[in-house]
Amino acid sequence: MNDRLQKQIDFIVKIDEEKNILRQTHLSHHGRRENDAEHAWHMAIMAYLLQEYANQEVDIGRVMILCLIHDIVEIEAGDTYAYDEEAKKTQAERERKAAEHLFAMLPEDQCRMMHELFDEFEHGDTPEARFARAMDNFQPLLLNDANQGESWMEHDVARSSIDARQKKTADGSKQLYEVIESILDRHMELGHIRQG
Repeated sequence: MNDRLQKQIDFIVKIDEEKNILRQTHLSHHGRRENDAEHAWHMAIMAYLLQEYANQEVDIGRVMILCLIHDIVEIEAGDTYAYDEEAKKTQAERERKAAEHLFAMLPEDQCRMMHELFDEFEHGDTPEARFARAMDNFQPLLLNDANQGESWMEHDVARSSIDARQKKTADGSKQLYEVIESILDRHMELGHIRQG
């Protein structure tokens, strides 16, 4: 086996560890906590199915790969809960270091490509990144909805915190943001989300 293929295989085996990174969101209908790989897969499928709701025309293949790779860094950086303000202070640095280490496992050209994709998602400067980020926000919200607000109640999440995160969804899809608003309004009425 040549060196390039060995590096690629080593990276492929390494990213299997993404299946061990548990998130705070539970699988639909009160299942166990989902892992990062399940989250990424779900986002990619959602992006493909919902692409017609993107604010701008997107290269759906690029959106899907952004969805699939965006949390690989959490293999080393760990998952940062969306509403954990303290952990978010160190998130960017932890993830940057993890990206440098993990992507360096690949051949140089693919290492550069992975950095470019990861940075594109993080910066949200392209229509593809904005739509992928909308999926990143919408997917856990749909699972929380399917679980009668379980994670929101478990973590005593305030509506203002959810709104701050979800407003970025509108950058990728105004139509999906409207759906999100109606879901959140319903959960406020049900008492699953704290006022504030």
